[in-house]
Amino acid sequence: MTMQIHVHTDTNIESHEGLADHVKNVVEKALSHVSSHVTRVEIHISDENGDKTSGEDKRCTMEARFEGRPPSAVTHHAGSVHQAIDGAADKLQRTLESMLGKLRDSHR
Repeated sequence: MTMQIHVHTDTNIESHEGLADHVKNVVEKALSHVSSHVTRVEIHISDENGDKTSGEDKRCTMEARFEGRPPSAVTHHAGSVHQAIDGAADKLQRTLESMLGKLRDSHR
């Protein structure tokens, strides 16, 4: 089973193939240890205040479908799109690895 990755952006984020490729690479790397258990990852990238450049207004939300479990979602705010993506991928990695560890412990 291959993990599907879907990238969505709001109207304030310039969506292009390079961004989608970057997101997919970051997610695949972050979830490499648990990817065989993940069926799909939905990524939503947005700029919460449009063109204004203030603080941490870039948001990346990632929702993963982990086999046999309800979806898990994380959100990270940052000053740039790439920082938001990296932060969300790190959070999702920790969340899913923790979930997998708990599942393994419960089967023992």
